[in-house]
Amino acid sequence: MSDQTADRPARPELRGDCARCFGLCCVALPFAASADFALDKPAGKPCPNLQGDHRCGIHARLREKGFSGCTVYDCFGAGQKVSQVTFGGRDWRTGPEDDARRMFEAFPVVRQLHELLWYLTEALTLDAARPVHAELRRALERTERLTLLPPGELAALDVGAHRQEVNVLLLRSSELARAEVRGAKGGRKDRRGADLIGARLRGADLRGASLRGACLIAADLTGADLRQADLIGADLRDADLTDADLTGAFFLTQPQVDAARGSAGTRLPGSVSRPVRWAARG
Repeated sequence: MSDQTADRPARPELRGDCARCFGLCCVALPFAASADFALDKPAGKPCPNLQGDHRCGIHARLREKGFSGCTVYDCFGAGQKVSQVTFGGRDWRTGPEDDARRMFEAFPVVRQLHELLWYLTEALTLDAARPVHAELRRALERTERLTLLPPGELAALDVGAHRQEVNVLLLRSSELARAEVRGAKGGRKDRRGADLIGARLRGADLRGASLRGACLIAADLTGADLRQADLIGADLRDADLTDADLTGAFFLTQPQVDAARGSAGTRLPGSVSRPVRWAARG
């Protein structure tokens, strides 16, 4: 876990537990040969590195073997939910052939729903978002119910439409939470969806900024002030967060942090863990 003080409630069921999953992310999802994956793999076909016990045969060497994408992936607990709840602990390797297909169809849907549960749970911890807390709770309860649908209904679910409905509430929560910072600074530039690949943002004051969906691949954010910034969906692959302050930043997920570079001096919100490899950078 992060060495910052945890300031948001932990929901262990929204964190991946590989020991209770049947390696679904290694089978159900497709890979495209790239800098993140060493080979092409269609959806529904097991990764050649997946062992019979559902463990990865090169887990300790994923980066050096060209599978860095695997090191930053998080199912938000969808793997164990589908394995142990939706399918009652039935292994796709030994169960009926149709179970495997239905399991692989359900997994990406539940993964999206669990990610929404993560964001909704966090939004409910934002005091400034109290005006929409009742709506957030209703959305949370509805999303929880959707995760419990039987396989066929999960596969048919219009999860995109549900995401859009939830996003309206998350956006409103973000606006309320960032209003005080924006007001103190006379307004903040909205950087939603901005192309900031390789941007030089060393020491930048990004307090209360909206970086929703911004592309920050390889951006230099050394020493940047990202307190109370909205980072939902921001692409932080290889972004340099050395000594950056992300205290109070919200909608930041573990996969985003894992994909970035940082140091012992990087300040993180308590909802995410500091990657072990950051320690080597001082």
